[in-house]
Amino acid sequence: MKRRDFCLTGLAATAATAAPAWAQSYGTAQLVARSPDVIFVPTPQPVVDAMLEVAKVGPNDILYDLGSGDGRIPVTAAKRFGIRAVGVDIDPRRIEEANANARREQVTDKVRFIQGDLFEVDLSPATVITLYLLPSLNLKLRPKLLALKPGTRIVSHAFDMGDWEPQERLTVDHKQIYFWTVPPKRG
Repeated sequence: MKRRDFCLTGLAATAATAAPAWAQSYGTAQLVARSPDVIFVPTPQPVVDAMLEVAKVGPNDILYDLGSGDGRIPVTAAKRFGIRAVGVDIDPRRIEEANANARREQVTDKVRFIQGDLFEVDLSPATVITLYLLPSLNLKLRPKLLALKPGTRIVSHAFDMGDWEPQERLTVDHKQIYFWTVPPKRG
């Protein structure tokens, strides 16, 4: 499939000025017009809760949810833990839904959603990454995750990272959760 990029300068500028000040400093993703790599399947709320607990999120963390769908992970993190969160999804319908959920839960000052390609978004501000992608996408994303700051926590619903052994494996409501910490850089 050929990818078609397009620029929505006015929309991007409006989104940047409408975002909370903390979110503006995290850069913007390139807006893209292409089909999602996965279909949207919501993470059950008990799994969301367990993912956030295993990552030991707290108010000083910045969570990035890759393939954020309806925004339930960033919204829950903001509401329950006071965390700042960024959701990334390529589907504009999911972004609209996520923003509506953030407004409904009154966490728009803590949550931002980016319509963009998760492979192109700058993840460097993240202290926690959450994802529910396919195994092939996890493997493709793994080098980018391993390049993050040592100590960055990564939690995946359902799928592992190949031969990168998780530090913890949980089963919640018959669903698998995997947890890793980015190791120190080898010198």
